[in-house]
Amino acid sequence: MPPAEQLHNAPEFTVSELSQSLKRTVEDTYGHVRVRGEISGFRGAHSSGHCYFALKDESAKIEAVIWKGVHGRMRFKPQEGLEVIATGKLTTYPGSSKYQIVIEALEPAGIGALMALMEERKKKLAAEGLFDEARKQLLPWLPEVIGVVTSPTGAVIRDILHRLEDRFPRRVLVWPVKVQGEGSAEQVAAAIRGFNALPEGGRIPRPDVLIVARGGGSLEDLWSFNEEIVVRAAAESMIPLISAVGHETDITLIDFVADKRAPTPTAAAEMAVPVRSELFVEVADLARRTRAYWQRAHESRRSELRAAARALPAAGDLLAIPRQRLDSAGASLPRCLRANTHAHFRRFTAAGSKLTLRVLHGQIAQAGHRLTVCGERLGLSARSLLRRRRDRFAGLEVRLRASKLSNAQAQRNAIARQRERTQRLSERAGRALVTLLQRLDARVENSGKLLSALSYRGVLARGFALVRDDSGHPLHSADAIGPGARVEIEFADGRVGATADADRPAVARRAPVQPKAAAQETKPAQRRVAKPVDQGSLF
Repeated sequence: MPPAEQLHNAPEFTVSELSQSLKRTVEDTYGHVRVRGEISGFRGAHSSGHCYFALKDESAKIEAVIWKGVHGRMRFKPQEGLEVIATGKLTTYPGSSKYQIVIEALEPAGIGALMALMEERKKKLAAEGLFDEARKQLLPWLPEVIGVVTSPTGAVIRDILHRLEDRFPRRVLVWPVKVQGEGSAEQVAAAIRGFNALPEGGRIPRPDVLIVARGGGSLEDLWSFNEEIVVRAAAESMIPLISAVGHETDITLIDFVADKRAPTPTAAAEMAVPVRSELFVEVADLARRTRAYWQRAHESRRSELRAAARALPAAGDLLAIPRQRLDSAGASLPRCLRANTHAHFRRFTAAGSKLTLRVLHGQIAQAGHRLTVCGERLGLSARSLLRRRRDRFAGLEVRLRASKLSNAQAQRNAIARQRERTQRLSERAGRALVTLLQRLDARVENSGKLLSALSYRGVLARGFALVRDDSGHPLHSADAIGPGARVEIEFADGRVGATADADRPAVARRAPVQPKAAAQETKPAQRRVAKPVDQGSLF
């Protein structure tokens, strides 16, 4: 018999049912996988925030997707052309009949990829000017407070504190962070920004210099200090920053943006403060040199004063000529006073001869005439000003009345336009509400159809059955049923209780398909038909 005729009585599948069945098969068979390949077709995050690209090698390609929330939490971001190891769940996309991997974690494939990523990131940040020497700050000569960003449990902080104690004890503020692993880059960046956010003169003093320190390790261990968020936080720091990450041979991107790079954390402590004993010696030497210089200057000024005193003339010689001029002026003073008195008397007599009663009457008459003329002119000016003001106010009254009428008409027109616009908007809102309700009804109807299509009762209606154990859990294989176990079989029209064969082995093999009559003969004698219950889950 041809294959097509053999499958004539086989149950029919819809496209959606077949796609869902394939989806369940792929997810149950593979689950979570790790895939190594090269990123292809990555053009950045979609407008929705999700990322779509492909992983390929020399002979195959698989589609990949990273959801928005997972992409935001990733420490290592995807980039075009990088070879990576992706961890995720294999599934299918029924809309285009293709399978894809939903990535949950991403990491570079090997040290070569990390170095390539580091070089690419270094070129990008250098092009932005973050590594320029002109923007770097000078370290304070003797800081009062030193801020340290490192792990509080490692040997690095103890080395720094011991070195500061030996050289010049200073107050140290430690911001504890993770220096390796997931979330360490965000903690280091937050610590740098947190120190910069401290107010000057606050309860917690603001550090004068920062030290970002970590012990040595591999490139993967030090990768947190190559993250862009850490580099940008160090570049934005207004407090001078010393980078002390790894040993002298370890290079990270924070070393290029820091104001000073130290080969080791101990060397960073030496850069931060000078040696106190050396300062004591230097201060004593400067004090000795200052006293010697002051003594030499004092002796020099004394010698100059003595030389100047010898060159000055005697006091009597300096006062002889002024004394002679004073005597001459004292002798001529009485004669000059008498001459001055006669001159003032002559001027007074001449002025008094000009003052007569007729002259005074003439001056009073002239002043009265000027006062009368000024009063008349003032009255005329007042009447003229009042007339001009009255005319001006009359014109303003006419203009105000016309403006009030035109303004009222404009307001009535505006109210009419707003009323028409409100009516149009009300009509549009009514139509939009009707359209929205229609769309919601259609969505509810489509959801009901989809729920009916995805329900396992549709599968039961086509002749299949669902087997549960005595606690109501679905059974997926015969191996899960022991001898004499109670099971419950659910059909489309009800449920039936049954008991497994007592003489069957513990691990049962799949029995061959029996004819319909034989199956009816082996069916247990005791059956219990139950009423249909609420829709459960096939999984």
